[in-house]
Amino acid sequence: MKRVKLWDKEFEISYPYEEIQVAIRNMAFRMNEELVGKNVLFVCVLNGSFMFAADLMKELELDDVEISFLKLASYEGTASTLEIKELIGVNENITGRTVVILEDIVDTGHTIANVMNQILQKGASEVKIATLLFKPDAVVTKVEPDYVGLSIPNDFIVGYGLDYDRRGRNLKDIYTLVK
Repeated sequence: MKRVKLWDKEFEISYPYEEIQVAIRNMAFRMNEELVGKNVLFVCVLNGSFMFAADLMKELELDDVEISFLKLASYEGTASTLEIKELIGVNENITGRTVVILEDIVDTGHTIANVMNQILQKGASEVKIATLLFKPDAVVTKVEPDYVGLSIPNDFIVGYGLDYDRRGRNLKDIYTLVK
């Protein structure tokens, strides 16, 4: 599908599934080299990161890998509310561990900065950010991801886990809002 309609908006394909998978494999390659010998806990930020996390985990060749899930909400429609609500928290002991936060997209940076602070307060020795999508022109915090799949423009997107008012997460490609 080159175009999809979700609710009242049309979206056009911008990142096909194959391109997304190449980006994920490249991220995993770096992680496989850089995280060897570390006691790593991956924290998947739900809901948007579920597809990214699943595909990334299949590419990792590390021995000591665990995954946990954190559920947050910060979007309404096509805009961030700048208010971050924690719906499910991380329950694992992370004291002295390397934690890699798996995020679908970093745009303003507010959500990821909040998650980083929470994890550091719980005693992680090192926190890294892995984001499938990064909008450098939208960032308003001092957050710099360690692993970036694709740098993209500051457009509203859906698909591959990302949604518009709960729709579109199931799309295997990523689509951009048609203006």
